[in-house]
Amino acid sequence: MIWFRHTDPRYPFLWESADQPPARWHGAGEGPVHYLADTPGGAWAEFLRHEEIREVEDLAGIRRSLWAIDVRDEGPVPGIAVSDAVARGGLDSYPACRAAARAFRRRTRLRAFLAPSAAVAGGGAHGWRVDGGELAAEPRDALVLVAYGRRPDLVGWAAAHTGQPEPRLLTVVRPL
Repeated sequence: MIWFRHTDPRYPFLWESADQPPARWHGAGEGPVHYLADTPGGAWAEFLRHEEIREVEDLAGIRRSLWAIDVRDEGPVPGIAVSDAVARGGLDSYPACRAAARAFRRRTRLRAFLAPSAAVAGGGAHGWRVDGGELAAEPRDALVLVAYGRRPDLVGWAAAHTGQPEPRLLTVVRPL
């Protein structure tokens, strides 16, 4: 399956060391951890939420790479068992997310799980279709694939070297 990730264009599309700053599903020294979105808009939304960008005028200063990453199908990837309030919560929910992720990895020995996107409002992961003009496709909830460890097996393609998100995406980003 193809997943998406935004990055600073000066760096590779995946982390390789444990020096990665802590985030929702990992603490300091627990990296590398790769957060991949199921849509390009989801990857952009994660960036916009983290940077607290809410105004169209602020999009002009964004210059990020967007990568399409091929993740081999190695069977079903389980979802993390946390409440929606925890999975989509603000910074105060991060300790609970990290504890759930640690327990999941200990219990299952798996290196990846799916989680709901905290950045995309419910139903906001719709695509677009053209039928007498551009129309929103069926709404769906966004997902994030959280993958632990170095991943030299993943292949990425640069979808945009220094791009920016489309302005209408701001309407579906959940504020941090």
